[in-house]
Amino acid sequence: MGRVINTNNPGKRRNFYMRTIAEVLRRLSQKPEIDAEAKDMTAMIVFSLREIDQTVIESIEAWEKRNYWKKADEFQQKWWWASQYATSLEKLIEQDAWDRLPEYMVKLLPHFSDIEINKMMRDPDLWRGAYDRLLQN
Repeated sequence: MGRVINTNNPGKRRNFYMRTIAEVLRRLSQKPEIDAEAKDMTAMIVFSLREIDQTVIESIEAWEKRNYWKKADEFQQKWWWASQYATSLEKLIEQDAWDRLPEYMVKLLPHFSDIEINKMMRDPDLWRGAYDRLLQN
């Protein structure tokens, strides 16, 4: 029997969600007002940030198993912002404080500035209904 190779590793998934957030931020910045789609997009950012945080935890656990404590700690410090912004944005959504959304977008943008978007690759179906899903949880 051959070796099983998992091609869906944490780094690949993290890159997918980073790209997703970058595209959503670009589309959100072009919206003149907060409508249902903008709420769905914001909820999608929350879900993506949670997934990014989960991939960070997976990577840290793998390095800690190999006793790479310093590398795991540095990696965790590099990505601490993902879980914090997920929590903050979720509170914004729950409190219906949409006037604070531009402030969070400005805080998030530096983390995605190195992602070059020449063509939108994410289909709007990806975030459709995300707002309702988030409120149900």
